[in-house]
Amino acid sequence: MTLRPLLLATLLASPLCHAAPVWLSIGDDGYRLLKQLAPASLSSAQHSLRNDSGLQASQRSLATSTETVHLVQVDDSLLPALSEAIHQQQRHCGGYMVHTSLASARQSVTASARSSLAAPVAAPDYTLRQQARVNALLPQLQESNLLATIGSLSAYQNRFYTTSHGVNAANWLYRHWQQLASRRSDIKVEQVSHAGYPQKSVIVTIPGRSKATEVVVLGAHLDSTIGNTSENSRAPGADDDASGVATLTEVIRVLAAANYQPQRTLKFMAYAAEEVGLRGSGDIAARHKKQKANVVGVLQLDMTNWQGSAEDIYLYTDYTNAAQNAFVAKLVSTYQPALKVGYDKCHYGCSDHASWHQQGYAATLPFESRFSDYNPHIHTSGDTLANMGNQAAHALKFARLALSYAVELGQDGSTAAR
Repeated sequence: MTLRPLLLATLLASPLCHAAPVWLSIGDDGYRLLKQLAPASLSSAQHSLRNDSGLQASQRSLATSTETVHLVQVDDSLLPALSEAIHQQQRHCGGYMVHTSLASARQSVTASARSSLAAPVAAPDYTLRQQARVNALLPQLQESNLLATIGSLSAYQNRFYTTSHGVNAANWLYRHWQQLASRRSDIKVEQVSHAGYPQKSVIVTIPGRSKATEVVVLGAHLDSTIGNTSENSRAPGADDDASGVATLTEVIRVLAAANYQPQRTLKFMAYAAEEVGLRGSGDIAARHKKQKANVVGVLQLDMTNWQGSAEDIYLYTDYTNAAQNAFVAKLVSTYQPALKVGYDKCHYGCSDHASWHQQGYAATLPFESRFSDYNPHIHTSGDTLANMGNQAAHALKFARLALSYAVELGQDGSTAAR
């Protein structure tokens, strides 16, 4: 598919005030669009990655499912145009990941290939043991609080990673999460700075007791975009991804208020700069890997409030972990038995779970709909609460899932080879 000349000119009118070379690992479809935007961009290497890692062996077809990934150097000022071209022309989110060097890009793709092979590693025992505790906490989750957080975040002019509004939104969330944790001296709330842009990620840590070195991560992304996003662009991002951040926020509120103390350490993360190559989560996941952190599970919440398909929660089976996906499906059937679970794919680098997957950690992406049915208003000024009916009933399902995930995986279970 060829980019229309007017669209191409608009996308290339980048608002970024800086320019620096970065390396991308990018799926084959995205690479073809990149060549239209920047014909001089040449693939330095190609890798064939399996993209069925999130399926149990018995679910996989005889023909292995693969995707070609290219390593390319580009100017970072091109990233918003690339993201929007992929979104508009291919109906994908993401499609690429940013790296600091060619060596880093090679290492990441190699690690992703290893993760996709699903070799035996230390993994939690996914037996459900916390029904009484989870069932006592679930009724405390309130749709009104989800609505309030989505409303607060989407009220910013935009939350783009280079604008003052993106910085201010991150600062607001930091203060809000501090307030939720204010009665708990053990809970840590911090901001994480990233090189090359001003928006910070925000992390809440609830320390574990008997297995504090084992870490459970629940994430969503903080930034919003309409592609060619400038300081004054209107990019409310109510669904993408204020809904995911609101879902995390409500779980934090309930666990903090209930004085919940996990055995494993829980980390709730709102990532900066997801919309331009998973930059915030890529940085944070790489830091955890460098520190040899024992991350036993990652749950990513990217868009939770638009029910565009018949099933309620879709689990994405590419660049995710099969055993953890089965565990998450079991959480839904146990704690929300009326809900239906579907399965789909979203392609290379579609959201922040991919940053953790490429570092070898077990990651799962529960999504609001089938990929072809996601909210049609995202990446536009129409991604508002009003266009979601001024309700958060669908996001509440994901809050219940996230809470059950945090409590079941946060407790002290045995660890075994899978």
